[in-house]
Amino acid sequence: MRTTILDGGMGQELSRRSASPPTPLWSSQVLIDEPDLVADLHREYIEAGADVITLASYTATPERLERHGVLDRFDALHDAALDIARRARDESVLADERSAVRIAGSLPPLVGSYRPDTTPERDAALASYRRIVERQAVGVDLFLCETMASIAEASAAATAALESGLPVWVALTVDDDRSGRLRSGESLADARAALEPLGIATLLLNCSTPEAIDAAWPGLLGASVPIGAYANAFTSVAALEPGGTVDALDARTDLGPEAYAERAARWVADGATIVGGCCETAPAHVRMLAERMS
Repeated sequence: MRTTILDGGMGQELSRRSASPPTPLWSSQVLIDEPDLVADLHREYIEAGADVITLASYTATPERLERHGVLDRFDALHDAALDIARRARDESVLADERSAVRIAGSLPPLVGSYRPDTTPERDAALASYRRIVERQAVGVDLFLCETMASIAEASAAATAALESGLPVWVALTVDDDRSGRLRSGESLADARAALEPLGIATLLLNCSTPEAIDAAWPGLLGASVPIGAYANAFTSVAALEPGGTVDALDARTDLGPEAYAERAARWVADGATIVGGCCETAPAHVRMLAERMS
């Protein structure tokens, strides 16, 4: 079976490329201030071999926008993310094959990454995810519920996304302590029992260290849906608080494109059919993945 290649990190890479300092709403601000920067990065991922690119709207949730007093920009930000991704796909040098490149809608943590204790109660979470889904569904090919740190968070996002009728991919973030558990402390077995019956199309692990994904991998084996992974290259995420900025985190120096592709190849050998990169990976990582998996 051919391996599907996801794109790599957006926020960190855009931060490196921009002359502006990062803000708590970084990936949202750049959609308005530097749309060409976002389009260029999407296009580079496509040209590197990505089969799927994800909207750059990770921080444009109702909760995050309201926290910073810009909830009135919700529609404009999501419309911009959609327009930029479609433009990048259409303008790619692979234009003759652009119909094969899929655009994934982004359903991220609503309040803060890696912090399941901040997830709104179910009705409020469902309302916010439904609002995002409604705005994005007209322009995406699938929904990616990513960096889901708890069963409750993943279930709310997946439930809202499934209402669109589009394929729904769920990516869980696991604790970097290598316990193989979600950051909430819940087991992958319990997560699978809650999520697979909903009708999701794939189950992934993401935004954890490769070592944490290795430790959790046995918990995905035997899933009723295709599985995969895309790791981050942070030394630690402990310093990031809700409302904080990404410059609080440090990148590893031992996960260049070749080293990262070697990790991903092991996941593929162990059953993954979808791999990509998360924070602190770049087009060079995706290019190496595509070459290795081909």
